[in-house]
Amino acid sequence: MTDHYRAEGDESRQSTHPQQYPYPGFGGDGGYPPPPAYTPTSPAHAAPAHAPAPTPRAKRPVALLAAVAIVAAAVGGGAATLVERFAGGDGGATGTGVTGTTVSQSSKGTVAGVAQAVSPSIVEINASTTSGQSTGSGVIITSDGEIVTNNHVISGADTVKVRLSNGRTYTAEVVGTDPGKDLALIKLNGAKGLTAATLGDSDGLKVGDEVVAIGSPEGLTGTVTSGIVSALDRDVTVAKDEGQDQRQLDPRQGWPFEFGGRQFNGDTGDSKTTYKAIQTDASLNPGNSGGALINMNGEIIGINSAMYSPSSTSGSTAGSVGLGFAIPVNTVKADLDSLRSGGDA
Repeated sequence: MTDHYRAEGDESRQSTHPQQYPYPGFGGDGGYPPPPAYTPTSPAHAAPAHAPAPTPRAKRPVALLAAVAIVAAAVGGGAATLVERFAGGDGGATGTGVTGTTVSQSSKGTVAGVAQAVSPSIVEINASTTSGQSTGSGVIITSDGEIVTNNHVISGADTVKVRLSNGRTYTAEVVGTDPGKDLALIKLNGAKGLTAATLGDSDGLKVGDEVVAIGSPEGLTGTVTSGIVSALDRDVTVAKDEGQDQRQLDPRQGWPFEFGGRQFNGDTGDSKTTYKAIQTDASLNPGNSGGALINMNGEIIGINSAMYSPSSTSGSTAGSVGLGFAIPVNTVKADLDSLRSGGDA
């Protein structure tokens, strides 16, 4: 790199040609500039005739730049530490998010990060009844295979089979049911080392919070949708009688429920229960029942239980219209001991 710095008083670098000053006041005739206004009277002020050239200072800017770089690096590191502290991060850690199902720090707050972390904890449930089969979803809560789902997903089932996100299948036993809360607990036979989900705190939810839903609508295992919390504490009424026609209550055909004095997806029958629900516009479809509603930290904050699926003119079940409901996870946590003891079946 060319160094344009010239040492002061360095005679060897000065031009040997006279410099012209074509402007008035500087020797307007283009000649040399006028002599100085006075002549030094003391020899002490005169420069020695053969004074040695000053020591070159060309390297000083390089040294100065190096010093500035060192200071900048120190300040930059301190600033990064301050930003990390204000952001709540750990400058020396890779970031692990929550316990259980883990969202990495780099993916935290994204749908992709939540889906990657929580999908291994969401299962597809196939329940066989005397009337046929129904399909729903469930959430693994222990590494040895305890799974929370809706009561209506396994209601009246003779056999229950579960498929994990990796394709492995298990048979399961019904441990306990609570038709009054539309909850059930099943346990896989011979399972171990499974990825358990982290149960969050639904009391901290606010309308407008982003959420992710994962389940098996129409048997499409591991389907991920997203949306927001649309409302809280909605009174939702669902059927709970195991003796009702299971073909009518097949989750694939839309589970009947009542909201605001209206019935959706069919008749709820005479035996029904009402609970406080989280309303969401995350797309839910038949088969999502029992699956997870998840916050952006990767924590389960609800069990999806009811969704409005208007019928098309062909008679088949139409898709989601953004009107879904989930049982708050705090209701689930409060009911776990009862479910493990057989529940209120």
